[in-house]
Amino acid sequence: MNLQQAQDTLAADAGQADLVFPTNAKIALRIQKLLEDPDCSIEQLSKLLSAEPFLLSRLLNIANSVAYNRSGRTMSDVRSAISLLGFNTLRPLVTAVLIRQMQGMSQAPAQRALAGRLWEHTAHVAALARVIAQRVTQQDPDAAFFAGIIHEVGGFYLISQGTRFPELLDNGLAWWRETGEARIGRAVVGVLGVPENIRNAQESLWHGYLSMPPQSLGDTLLLADQLSPLASPLSGIDEIAREAPPADLDLMIDDVMLSGILAESAEEVNSLIEALKG
Repeated sequence: MNLQQAQDTLAADAGQADLVFPTNAKIALRIQKLLEDPDCSIEQLSKLLSAEPFLLSRLLNIANSVAYNRSGRTMSDVRSAISLLGFNTLRPLVTAVLIRQMQGMSQAPAQRALAGRLWEHTAHVAALARVIAQRVTQQDPDAAFFAGIIHEVGGFYLISQGTRFPELLDNGLAWWRETGEARIGRAVVGVLGVPENIRNAQESLWHGYLSMPPQSLGDTLLLADQLSPLASPLSGIDEIAREAPPADLDLMIDDVMLSGILAESAEEVNSLIEALKG
């Protein structure tokens, strides 16, 4: 199979309604479906969440993070955690678990390591997007968090299928940056039922330009992606370590520099990163 044939087959598979996940992700899929029901109750969610230890752990980690729990009181009860976070925060958390489970779909250690690096980048972008939405663009923080969680979902699917299509990872990733990322990403977010506003933000990341000053949800995601101290391992950009925004991104927001806003929000960002990575 040549490179183009492999790309076409991967895209077709990614768009199938019966996208396959590991068995331990099935409960997360059921919770995702339940959250779409307007009659969904906390009691129903609590029962399902209690049956999925990994998702329950992520839920409690997020509920105990500085970003969501300013009181500092440790939260260990699933119902209280759901009440604190709300359904809008549960949606990206469930999606995050589904994405993480894609790491288990490849048997190759190198591909698992690549997915681990991609998840670390994702955690940084999601945490930064939430803070930027709150402090800079005045967008819905939960929507920004969701957009950050989902922004590399096509890449996770690519890596998960690396054993089937080794030519897609072994021939460089120029094709991915040029056409593959958007093509595969659209297919997967369609199957996952990602809301329209999040899909539109994704399109901005793939094909848009960062407006200055940033205003939209797409701008929020673009800025978070550019400010992440860890670049996506699929981007072709070397991972870097930086503590402040690049000079051309350090804009003034209501008489405060972006670097100052990020410094003030560092504890919140770091708490979310750790909650997602754990």
